[in-house]
Amino acid sequence: MLRQLLIAIALPALLSGAAASAEDAPAKPGVDAPELARLGQYPVGVADVEFVQAKQADPLQGADKPAIVDRHLPLKIWYPAAAAGPGTIYRSALPGENGVDVVFTVPGIATPDARAAAGRFPLVILAHGYSNVPEVLSWLGENLASKGYVVVVPAFRDPPIGNRTPAAAAGPLARRPLDIAFVAAEAQRRARAGQGPFAAADPERTALIGYSMGGYGVLTAAGAPLSPALAAATRGVLAPYVAGGARAGEIRVANLKAVVAISPPKALRGAELWAEPGVAAIHTPTLYIVGSQDRVVGYDPGVRNLFAAQVHAPRYLLTFREAGHSIALVGAPPQMRSTFWDEDWFEDAVWRKDRLLAVQAHFITAFLDRMVKGDAAKAAYLDGLVPDSDDGVWASAPAGRYPGFSPGAPDSTIWKGFQPSRAKGMSFEYRPGS
Repeated sequence: MLRQLLIAIALPALLSGAAASAEDAPAKPGVDAPELARLGQYPVGVADVEFVQAKQADPLQGADKPAIVDRHLPLKIWYPAAAAGPGTIYRSALPGENGVDVVFTVPGIATPDARAAAGRFPLVILAHGYSNVPEVLSWLGENLASKGYVVVVPAFRDPPIGNRTPAAAAGPLARRPLDIAFVAAEAQRRARAGQGPFAAADPERTALIGYSMGGYGVLTAAGAPLSPALAAATRGVLAPYVAGGARAGEIRVANLKAVVAISPPKALRGAELWAEPGVAAIHTPTLYIVGSQDRVVGYDPGVRNLFAAQVHAPRYLLTFREAGHSIALVGAPPQMRSTFWDEDWFEDAVWRKDRLLAVQAHFITAFLDRMVKGDAAKAAYLDGLVPDSDDGVWASAPAGRYPGFSPGAPDSTIWKGFQPSRAKGMSFEYRPGS
């Protein structure tokens, strides 16, 4: 309620000073973006819906044991629209350093409640990080919707990230995989029933994308068995769902075709999140994305270990060399640039944010199109790439500031879809499943 009140109070000032428009939306890539980052053929619509899951254990409430309450999950849904509209300005807030929410705006290309395009489109559940909000992932939700995906983003309503107590951590740790599994199942049910914006979704083709704490959630929902130690860490909420628990199978998402895990944690405060065999239990194709200087979840050891361990599924690892943890949120809105704390939510120390988002949009598009839509042509953007982007050569490319995209093998070893001078500072690795 406090967050909504602050937004309402700040809204007139934000509107009076807002010069941003849909033209500035982070979903729209810049001129140096790789090929598949560009928007797709569809205009984009956005809708707000709330799911309610009755009688859920909440580790953040209750004295002697978690309270049993109805779990309310607001959702933002981006989807292909039938006609273009004026776009929108998203308004949300994140916790400031002093514990008070900082209200901000993000321009978007989506039109609220626009009529959906004809057809059935793959369903994507997109999970944000600890104490984040759906609006900071609008760049990806809108971009994918323009390419023919229905993207559902829950607002998990985590405690403020400044609250470092074990009790506060228990909430996201417990609820993230449970919420993702519930949202996926309920969205699939509504898609089959033809209800609202879900009528455009194909429940038989589902993908999961998660950033940070959301990455933990999607890997769990894809089949990684939870560590029994999480039972105590979540005040018993996860006890039935850990490895060997009576309800362990209930948090696995059905009809899953692909998983994208952006900066996912392998452990939390030194405790492993999954029991053996860990991510090796996941058989779904997976794309990992991480910065080599990620001090939050770790790189090596860290995300590289997850990539190596998922031995029964084809998987990819995109590494931004020297990037940190804040690789998946939109660039810092103007309202979030006045203090280091606020800006540090969003910006990387080394990489331009628009560049990080464009490269991710390129690879996520190629991966989902290939694995979820069955578009074989997208394999050329993923397979056979030189592992180190700096090693690519395109001998016949015009000299100078040439903006053309590399055609890939056999004419070029510069990553397919990248401009010659822009495939730098990254690595991309592939391992087949056994």
